[in-house]
Amino acid sequence: MASAREMRLRIKSVKNISQVTRALEAVSAAKVRKAVQAVIATRSYATKAWQVLTHVAAQPGRQSLHPLLTNRPNPNMALVIVITGDRGLAGAYNTNVIRYVGHNFDKYHLPVKYIAVGRKGRDLLMRRRKQVIADFSNLPAAPSFMDVSAIGRLAVDEFMKGEVDEVFLIYTDFINMGRQITTMKKLLPLEVNSGEGRVVEFENKGGPAAAYEYEPDMRELLDQIIPRFTALQVYQAVLESLASEHAARMVAMRNATDNAKELVGALQLAYNKVRQQAITNDILDIVGGAEALAAK
Repeated sequence: MASAREMRLRIKSVKNISQVTRALEAVSAAKVRKAVQAVIATRSYATKAWQVLTHVAAQPGRQSLHPLLTNRPNPNMALVIVITGDRGLAGAYNTNVIRYVGHNFDKYHLPVKYIAVGRKGRDLLMRRRKQVIADFSNLPAAPSFMDVSAIGRLAVDEFMKGEVDEVFLIYTDFINMGRQITTMKKLLPLEVNSGEGRVVEFENKGGPAAAYEYEPDMRELLDQIIPRFTALQVYQAVLESLASEHAARMVAMRNATDNAKELVGALQLAYNKVRQQAITNDILDIVGGAEALAAK
């Protein structure tokens, strides 16, 4: 059994760790509120952009309007954008994303290239010997659209040049503080028949469908809207992932703090037992010595 001194040092060490985890929990709680506010702030614009895009692209012959709307008959390569965090201490957040990637693309029918957003995802993908063509790590704590737009532009450029024929986006969707779901979306070719999982559409109140007049013309408008909306989806996914990461870290640090408190209690009980045993032994030594002196 460990000595009383060793027990005291261990109790002090666990208490110090619990102070760190409590501080990280408080920091993550503040950051997740800001991240959720950023997600809500982009929702109105993203919803209207999706509504306009679906209206334009639903016109007859849409696949001839823009290359990003065209399904290629013989695809040869797929590109996956994987969004994780730059730091650990977030429970299974980063591991769940990479496990989801492996489940969906380890045996995919096409060769797969990856764009890693986040240092942890990049390291895990490279450790698994995946082909990572770009790395976007160390993004700002509150990224703007300009900070993230390069990711969407790279995906669009790879698709337009014919380097890839399908583009997927994998990120963690923020549901609430206790629930985050790893999600996959197909970015390109853009599927306008289903808006599920992209943005929240306006409710149809039963009135007439919106009518638009386009200037200068539909093709030039699509050239601007489709690449920008693709980048906007990536931006929203980054914001959702940031909120999910902070929420996961907050929960992980709260659990770590609770576990530290339980461990301190158990160690304190063991320390009291060791200390009581030492006191009992000292008393027995004193009594034995006194009886030996009395016998002489």
